[in-house]
Amino acid sequence: MKDTAPKEQGIIVVALVFGVIAAGVAIVMFDFGAVGGIFIGLIVATIAAIALLLGWREAKPMDQNAPAPTAKSAPAPGPSADPAPAPAPAPDTAAPPAATIEDVVTKVTEGASTAQNPIAPDGKPATLSEPREGGADDLKKIKGVGPKLEKLLNSMGFWHFDQVASWRSDEVAWVDQNLEGFKGRVSRDNWVDQAKTLAAGEATAFSEKVDKGKVY
Repeated sequence: MKDTAPKEQGIIVVALVFGVIAAGVAIVMFDFGAVGGIFIGLIVATIAAIALLLGWREAKPMDQNAPAPTAKSAPAPGPSADPAPAPAPAPDTAAPPAATIEDVVTKVTEGASTAQNPIAPDGKPATLSEPREGGADDLKKIKGVGPKLEKLLNSMGFWHFDQVASWRSDEVAWVDQNLEGFKGRVSRDNWVDQAKTLAAGEATAFSEKVDKGKVY
């Protein structure tokens, strides 16, 4: 029997490479912190290793030393014998195709946007130094955010709906306390739920009014 350990070790190395790539994508493209990126990388590496190991084992050739099955000839039926019933079809035991690495990376990348970094000790949410490629979102579509408050949020590092949508209770409290002249507006106007709807590409009754020019 051939030693399969080197092949399995090679598969693990390839899986780790995919994990490193996924971690880099999460950190660079999705603004994850180091902890979040490493977490995503470990998920990708684990799933990739499982997929590759399953695919390789299913593709192993049949042992050539195993004796070939011999067909037994059925005795010829006598003149008065009833015809033998047709054999039942064999159940389909073919295993489903193993997931490709591209499928694994795609699923993990899609789920990456839902992962969050740990809350900072002071409760401050993650910020950006500038809007992402494509420009800032119109935060005025959130009820309670006017032109002046939008400029204040931008100066604090908040440019996009998904940033506001990701705020947890401690982070909401931090923003509420640090909105000079507008303290408590995040909780009072329920910004987080509005931002979740807008970040998903859907509209709210208020955002539709903004789009029609009936607010500002």
